[in-house]
Amino acid sequence: MDTTLQDPLVGQVLDGRYRVDARIAVGGMATVYRALDTRLDRVVALKVMHPSLAADAAFVERFIREAKSVARLAHTNVVGVFDQGTDGGYVFLAMEYVAGCTLRDVLRERGALQPRAALDILEPMLAALGAAHRAGFVHRDVKPENVLIGDDGRVKVADFGLARPVDAATGTDTQSIMGTVSYLAPEQIEHGSADTRADVYACGVVLYEMLTGAKPHDGGTPAQILFQHLHEDVPPPSAVAPGLAPGLDGLVARAAAREPERRPPDAVELLGVVRAARAALTDAELDRVPPGARDGERDRSEDRTTVIARPPAAGAGPGHQADAPGRTSRLERPPAPPAGPAGAGWRDRLRRRRLLALIAAVLVALGVGAGVWYISAGQFTKVPGVIGLPQAEAERKLDGEGLDAEIVREFSDVVPKGKVIETDPGVGERIRNTGTVTLRISQGPPRTEVPNVVGMPLTEAKAKIKDAGLTVGKVTRRFSDETPAGRVLATDPGAGTERRPDSAVALTVSKGEPIDVPDVIGDPGADAESDLHEAGFKVEFAEERVFSEQDAGAVAEQSPAEGEQAARGDTITLTLSKGPRMIEVPDVEGDDVDDAQEELEALGFEVHVDRPLLFPGKTVTDQSVDAGEKAPEGSEITLKVKGVL
Repeated sequence: MDTTLQDPLVGQVLDGRYRVDARIAVGGMATVYRALDTRLDRVVALKVMHPSLAADAAFVERFIREAKSVARLAHTNVVGVFDQGTDGGYVFLAMEYVAGCTLRDVLRERGALQPRAALDILEPMLAALGAAHRAGFVHRDVKPENVLIGDDGRVKVADFGLARPVDAATGTDTQSIMGTVSYLAPEQIEHGSADTRADVYACGVVLYEMLTGAKPHDGGTPAQILFQHLHEDVPPPSAVAPGLAPGLDGLVARAAAREPERRPPDAVELLGVVRAARAALTDAELDRVPPGARDGERDRSEDRTTVIARPPAAGAGPGHQADAPGRTSRLERPPAPPAGPAGAGWRDRLRRRRLLALIAAVLVALGVGAGVWYISAGQFTKVPGVIGLPQAEAERKLDGEGLDAEIVREFSDVVPKGKVIETDPGVGERIRNTGTVTLRISQGPPRTEVPNVVGMPLTEAKAKIKDAGLTVGKVTRRFSDETPAGRVLATDPGAGTERRPDSAVALTVSKGEPIDVPDVIGDPGADAESDLHEAGFKVEFAEERVFSEQDAGAVAEQSPAEGEQAARGDTITLTLSKGPRMIEVPDVEGDDVDDAQEELEALGFEVHVDRPLLFPGKTVTDQSVDAGEKAPEGSEITLKVKGVL
């Protein structure tokens, strides 16, 4: 029964653009549909979030934010994200539609894969993950279900940056939980942390499964599988598939080490390890059919007829038309006729004629077969593996196969400068043995030159820097006798320097010729403002006034202060006075003169002591401001002391 007929979304048009044609798959976070983009007339995969998650505003916000980030991952082995939108209660992504199958489908159909096929799938997986890792993304959910294999044999990784642990509200069943926990790194289970090395671990588990046809940890419940990840190493594949090369055991052991620090730090490093390990394997080791392969893929050498299946191109799977298996028959010479009576000679001659006729027929058949072979396959070869090789070495390898090379250069954040990013046709694809292979050679990370903006107004300089693909960094200002205010004096780095796109360029901008700030302390506010305007400054008055020795309404403070330098047009801040603070004078008559002086000075008064020349006493006999009266802060109070006879 077709369950898509019961899906309410099938037949609807979302966002006035995407016509939902059929349901493809249902996951813990979303349902995936095949849809038609009616504006661009192209088939897309529409990933629609489950309603229970779409009701969570925080989850939706993160979903949208990460979708926008992942959309910038333009890589041939990454499933592209075209659009994101909402329609009523539906939140969705429009993604590249890959016609083909998943790696899970291939493993279910074929069981274990030959090492060559497994590595042909693993390498583009790592190239995609490497691009994500260098861009700051961690996949978090690498598994065969997220590895798509197109009908053209190209391998693509889906769900970058979108996979997240989902709670019970998502409706994820036990089987799907078990399918995910089989690839979780120990640190994800124990601490909930997931960096690039968690993806590396998952790739090691996937490689083990491709080589053996089974998962390394296969308990009866998710809890048992989690326990095995934490406490048991991933076993060597040769323990399950005897005869596999030791180099493959070492590759799995390094990628799937329980301790994160023992793994390669990211997928780029692991890709280099994989290529080095592959180079050390012989063709016989690469093409060995493991015991876990389905019937018809084993080399039945014990039979009189040996069936040899050509290794599939990278990503070949169900729905991909592979080359038909070539069959090699072992023919034996007919036994020599037994000796007999002379009368049997005519029988011997008859047998010899029949044998000669049979041999002639076989030779004719072989000749016809050779012609058919040349027409269908003999004039073709396969593109050799040159990805990651230096340009000169890749050209030599193509020349050895009789192929020409056409060079196209492009930037790459992942592949080092001068090495092959990819080929067209792809590695392993069929091509005429006199054909031309396009080599895409890395120029290293993209670079752009810092433009010359010295002397430009700041706004114009900022626009030119942004047009060059760079960002404006810190802007500092300093005085200049020669460059007008507001124009750029210098950049850091300097003009002509190569930098990666989005790098910051710091600017130094002229404040113009410096001017000495005049002293306006004590001037009435209006007079001070007028004087500063004439000097070329702007004036701003502080909201609050302060008590000071200056008269009320006069300038009590200024910033910058007198003698400091400022640029023409700079703002001088003035603070006006409330006048002096009035303080109540205490009664100090009869007090010790030293104590009285200390008390009055603590209140902010200036104190003068009037003492007799001869035999001065120590007791205050009079004070110039009577006790209880108020006097301005800072004013002088005189204390009298009588002499002692």
